[in-house]
Amino acid sequence: MNEPIAFSRPSFGEAEAEAAAAVVRSGWVVGGPRLAEFERRFAGLCGADHAVGVSSWTTGAFLVLHAWGIGPGDEVIVPSLTFIASVNVIRHVGATPVFAEIDPATYNIDPADAARRITGRTRVIMPVDQLGLPCDIDAIGALARRHGLRVLDDAACAFGSFNRGRPVGALANVTVFSLHARKVVTTAEGGMITTDDAELADRLRRLRHQGMSLSDYARHAGPPTRFESYPEIGYNHRITDIQAAIGLAQLDRLDYILERRRALAARYGACLSGHPAFIAPHVPAGLMPNWQSYQVRLREEAGLSRNTVMDRLFEMGIPTRRGVMASHLEPPYRRDAPFLPLTESAAAATLQLPMHPELTPEQQDRVLNGLDLVTTETARA
Repeated sequence: MNEPIAFSRPSFGEAEAEAAAAVVRSGWVVGGPRLAEFERRFAGLCGADHAVGVSSWTTGAFLVLHAWGIGPGDEVIVPSLTFIASVNVIRHVGATPVFAEIDPATYNIDPADAARRITGRTRVIMPVDQLGLPCDIDAIGALARRHGLRVLDDAACAFGSFNRGRPVGALANVTVFSLHARKVVTTAEGGMITTDDAELADRLRRLRHQGMSLSDYARHAGPPTRFESYPEIGYNHRITDIQAAIGLAQLDRLDYILERRRALAARYGACLSGHPAFIAPHVPAGLMPNWQSYQVRLREEAGLSRNTVMDRLFEMGIPTRRGVMASHLEPPYRRDAPFLPLTESAAAATLQLPMHPELTPEQQDRVLNGLDLVTTETARA
């Protein structure tokens, strides 16, 4: 009997379980040494001076926009083709998302279209490293500098990816990663902010913990009469030492995780090259994605609908997910949404295939054979 195929799963082992248990046994489960070490190692892998652990990508991006003073009356340029959290967080601070088109080859923001959408109210450009493929951050950075804007790189999916030989994480004013269960490195839930701005990093650490002037670590290490103060209103957006310990164990296995994902992606790509119905992802020269997800696109001439393909594969026991969503078509944003034909076309014609380090060659064969079978059935119909 064929083993069920998982669409995605965390690459966990005994090391992660033992790391979490050790923190529980220690009694120091939040704001302690594991978090400090996780932040240090994460920053180093990104080539950044500072990393700040938070409870999710959303809370991290919110804290950054809040610390930058982004609010009502301000505009943030963001691609619509992204998970809706990228857009929601702009609304969370009271600002207005301005949707930009994509490069249809990469599904990343089109810098030229972003340039056309800059107004006197624009404060930030938030590109997305879609599915782990780095965006054209150099073009975005140059655009931002010309107009006096900041860049928040939404690298939720891109930890371990490289952009022209440089690790994603220190190529923008601030980068925010997700540590959600579907990500390449996961702490089950969580996020990480990276930046070279020491003053901002210090403030973000205060904001994540109710604005407290002292970290838990500093408070417990000092005398009992060393009291903290609360110079500004903060939030509870912390990540625990239990999660950080799991993250450290994941970093120990990062090379293996990336190697496996890249091998699976290479096999998918080789088998789908020239396929009559499906287009494999395009990776421009100089970019090295982490292959957090593997998204294919239906050829217009294939005579197939994306949903039909997904339903038929489901009947074969092959899990899939729709491609990246068009956020501007969702109810909260639809009323004032622009027409984005490239985004809408991509959202309607893409689907994601199983991708995780434990996907076996036999399971990948079943996925590829399923794609071929759907194509053959359509040709015969």
